Order: sequence, then structure tokens, then C-alpha cells
Amino acid sequence: MNNYETVFIMNPVLSDEQVRETVKKFIDHLKDKKAKISHEENWGLKKLKYVIQKKKTGFYYLLEFQAEGSVINNFEIEFQRDERVIRWQTVKLDKYAMEYADRRRKKLNEKSKSE
Repeated sequence: MNNYETVFIMNPVLSDEQVRETVKKFIDHLKDKKAKISHEENWGLKKLKYVIQKKKTGFYYLLEFQAEGSVINNFEIEFQRDERVIRWQTVKLDKYAMEYADRRRKKLNEKSKSE
């Protein structure tokens, strides 16, 4: 099992319910393929660096998971088929990226506890 991180951007005209449905679809797809979701973050509506499909903003979402390498190809095909997703990127995490992700999560947890 390898560690992966996927960030995807959804269409900004989606309702909160549609965003949740879209995220649930991709999480369920991974779970069906025996992947283990280790972390997820909703980054919310953010401005894009450049216009994509005539959109200037999008809903960002991060998924960290463990899966076999063969799962990734089908996972990315699901992104291509879903018109609600305008961009995505999946990265295989090495040990240094895993350490960074752990530090980032701890920092986020401390920040949310202090608020």
C-alpha cells in the first residue's frame, strides 16, 4: 500500500449539498477499492490563480489515503467523468512528504483547539 494525496477543485456554482455528494462519491470509490482514508480537509471556496473553464473560483478539497497503485488510474478516470470537478492532482507521498503532512495536521489540530 502506497500513500497518496489528492487535491481536487469543484465547480463554484455547486451547493453545499452537491459538494458533499461529490466528495462522498470519491471517498466511497476509494473505500470500494479497499483504500484507507487517512485524512481529509475541506479548504472551501478559493480564488483560482488563473481562469479554468471560465471560472475564477472553486471549492478545494484534500484527501490523503493509502491504496494500491492500481487504484489510482480508475480513481482519476472518475475525476475525468465527473463534470462537477474542474481540476485534480494525485501525488504519491514519500517519507518526507508524509512527515510534512503529519506536521501540518498537528499544526491544524493545535490551531483549531485554540480557537
